[in-house]
Amino acid sequence: MAGMSISSILTVTVPVADQERALAFYTSVLGLEVRSDNPFPMGRWLTVAPKGAETSLLLASWFSDMAPIGGLVVTSPDLDALAARLREHGTAVEGPDDQPWGRQLLFHDPDGNGFVVSQA
Repeated sequence: MAGMSISSILTVTVPVADQERALAFYTSVLGLEVRSDNPFPMGRWLTVAPKGAETSLLLASWFSDMAPIGGLVVTSPDLDALAARLREHGTAVEGPDDQPWGRQLLFHDPDGNGFVVSQA
């Protein structure tokens, strides 16, 4: 049975209304890189990820009935700089705050998907 277990998470689907707007936010504001941008029967297969990361985010616009996701936990080496950058681009940010489990901040992307960013 051990050989039949899941060994990694490849992609997490993030519902977005407008792939171009989402692409600009995830690359220009969050600093992620484009992993794939290919034609897809329902639009574009558009994935982004931090440089060197195994898991990518699929910015999917074809799930019109999919609710925004919450609780995506990511890391950043500089929460203060990230918070400032998000605020510069009009994104509401909670924190950074010190919690019993570590330092973190919270924000939502333009489509309402919620993120928790922990200090790396």
